[in-house]
Amino acid sequence: MNAYLNGQFLPLADAKVSVLDRGFVFGDGVYELIPVYSKKPFRLDDHLRRLQASLDGIRLVNPHGTAEWRDLILRMIDQQDGDDHSLYIQVTRGVAPRDHAFPQGVPPTVFMYAQPLVTAAPAQKAAGVCAVTAVDNRWLRCNIKAISLLANILLRQQAVDAECAETVMLRDGFLTEGAASNIFVVKNGVLLAPPPSHLMLTGITYDVVLELAAAHDIPHEVRPIAEAEVRSADEVWMTSSTKEIMAIVELDGVPVGAGVPGPLARRMDGLYQTFKREVMRA
Repeated sequence: MNAYLNGQFLPLADAKVSVLDRGFVFGDGVYELIPVYSKKPFRLDDHLRRLQASLDGIRLVNPHGTAEWRDLILRMIDQQDGDDHSLYIQVTRGVAPRDHAFPQGVPPTVFMYAQPLVTAAPAQKAAGVCAVTAVDNRWLRCNIKAISLLANILLRQQAVDAECAETVMLRDGFLTEGAASNIFVVKNGVLLAPPPSHLMLTGITYDVVLELAAAHDIPHEVRPIAEAEVRSADEVWMTSSTKEIMAIVELDGVPVGAGVPGPLARRMDGLYQTFKREVMRA
């Protein structure tokens, strides 16, 4: 498995960074994750725009222009075995003596590698998954795709400890997102999505779901969703590039709706699979 580090393609096992890299010492950096289908990066321009937004959010100059990123990413994909991958990019503020203030004249560290993109098995989708809820106690810039994910890790572990798939986060009585996913709610046939804000990180799958809902006349609303609406929902979904459309059939030990994936989740998953086949792999 190959990687890219600071201008060089090399075996992943040979990629090394200094212990004084600010990504290691402070978590001072950002990342991006790009799904690759049939050797094609999905919505690459959207991902590069989100990477730029994250870099702007932490006041770090982008080390590459769009054309340079595109070339590096395509070269990385060409070096991988298989067709479907999850391509990870990380940019940190570089190597410098430990000091909270930004170092001057230090080049950023740029790292990239790919691993196979493994999506949920059909049997798991048919059964659905359980989830737990927790107070969203992360910082107030969740729209920055920062590498400092300790809060998300602790929240996600709550689900693991409960033998569930995800932690659904609530802040001040309203839904934000999952620890590693976006969350949708269905009530009375209407698909509900929390609006993009600094309190959540909207994924590309989130965008696709809303586009498919609009294209297929599925009633939907993007608005704040109260905790009571989550707990009384007919359906709750988690979405991501690996989970795709995954129904949450039990929340905090209580069945969601009938306790099985609902009709809208099944319909949306069918639309998503068609979209993946006809568009993502086109």
